[in-house]
Amino acid sequence: MAHIARKRFGQHFLTAVDVIDRIIKAIAPRPGERLVEIGPGLGAMTIPLRQHCDALTVIELDRDLAERLRRRGDLDVVESDVLKVDFGAIAERLGGPIRVVGNLPYNISSPILFHLMDAAPHVIDQVFMLQKEVVDRMAASPGSKAFGRLTVMLQWRYEIEHLFDVPPEAFDPPPRVNSAIVRMRPRATPAPVSQAVLGKIVSVAFSQRRKMLRATLGKWLAEHGYTGEFDGTRRAEQVPVDEYIALAQALPPLPEQALAGADLGDE
Repeated sequence: MAHIARKRFGQHFLTAVDVIDRIIKAIAPRPGERLVEIGPGLGAMTIPLRQHCDALTVIELDRDLAERLRRRGDLDVVESDVLKVDFGAIAERLGGPIRVVGNLPYNISSPILFHLMDAAPHVIDQVFMLQKEVVDRMAASPGSKAFGRLTVMLQWRYEIEHLFDVPPEAFDPPPRVNSAIVRMRPRATPAPVSQAVLGKIVSVAFSQRRKMLRATLGKWLAEHGYTGEFDGTRRAEQVPVDEYIALAQALPPLPEQALAGADLGDE
């Protein structure tokens, strides 16, 4: 029986063979690697991936699809909400660092990306299909309209490469947006900084992104003991990632209440 895409799971199944081939070439799986695929769906990427690796773990929330994949007999199927999966524990169970791939549900892509940050020390790289607008924000440079909270938080922890775009007609049913493939490589030595503190700083900075920062972040920094130099005549998107990190490192220890309300998603 044909599987009908379920809107509540954000299902859009990749069907274009040329696009699938290009994604597999971008992933370039090698024997001995530990691959984990998020949202395998009907197996468009799963089957060719499995042909190029010794073992493949797939994470699928849809019960019917999980059972279909389980019946293949050559996959390690984790039937779960991806936001509840401990990727570090999967890496330990598989015996080493993992590579994470997949066509992420667009309606929860940012929460998934932040959820994976905790597992970054156990990850070699991540290759994902995402909404193109999200990939543009992930890879944005300072000064662009796409530069935002998501940019700062992810570029602190990863090297991000926008590989190529994918049109809606490559899917069934076609999404209403363009898609893109992105590669994320965890930084070997990320700047030592509290994720919570950095998250709060960028949340304050981008809370009113049309205003100069002296009215938002500058005021907040002064209230929380920052005594260094800060050019508050800029807007949030004009401040480089490294400067946000330096601000987080320079702040004195903050009480829990000062970190409340930090929204790590993008605007």
